[in-house]
Amino acid sequence: MGNCQAAEAAAAVVQHPGGRVERLYWATSAAEVMRANPGHYVALVTLRVAEERHENADGTGARRTVRLTRLKLLKPKETLLLGHVYRLITSHEVTKAVQARKEEKMTKARQQLEQLESSLSRQSKARPTADDVEDDDDDEASLDASLEQLARQDGGPCAHRSSGARHQQWRPSLHSIDEAAS
Repeated sequence: MGNCQAAEAAAAVVQHPGGRVERLYWATSAAEVMRANPGHYVALVTLRVAEERHENADGTGARRTVRLTRLKLLKPKETLLLGHVYRLITSHEVTKAVQARKEEKMTKARQQLEQLESSLSRQSKARPTADDVEDDDDDEASLDASLEQLARQDGGPCAHRSSGARHQQWRPSLHSIDEAAS
């Protein structure tokens, strides 16, 4: 007699968009699976179960379990591991997800910029002086610096070009030791 559970665990499960399930009993690369299914990407499926606590209307606490499915796209050179579950995702879905993530980052960057501008305007209104012109130049410089920092965090087009940054060459910090002649 064989052990069916051991055979099932020793397979990589690939879920197709139409609901079909494919089991692979050998190590294979994501590129091979993508080659066999043109227009699709391979994603690793991970399941996370979390408990949430709620306050009911009557003041009693209630627990609720939440199951979150997370997908991680694989690079073509990565290998599908036995015992894991993978899902084929259409290139259209990947494009939509990437676009949504970019929009989310841009919205967050805009909100940070608006907060920065509002705090700068509140500071300038709080201390009106004769040299406001010089302060405006400083504010613009700090605004430009913060925009560059946001672009670097985003990995945007300006991430590799910083206007005032210079690359410094690494130099060892060892001090020389004088040898005494004997």
